[in-house]
Amino acid sequence: MGRKCQITGKKANNAMAISHSHRRNKRLQHVNLQWKRVWWQEGNRWVRLRLSTKAIKTLERRGIHAMAKEAGINLNKF
Repeated sequence: MGRKCQITGKKANNAMAISHSHRRNKRLQHVNLQWKRVWWQEGNRWVRLRLSTKAIKTLERRGIHAMAKEAGINLNKF
């Protein structure tokens, strides 16, 4: 599994590191991923997911079932 959010699909972004003298080097802007245990009410168990912090905030507001359904994820596999 790569560095990718399991719900939203967010991943690293290509960018440039620019020095004071304006030399440019390629770099990656990684997404802020966290391991999160979420209680899944329908399955009556905990589910461990690798989520971006933005997805965690949205998850608290909308719920795991709604977000997994929208993303097309089967929570039985986690």
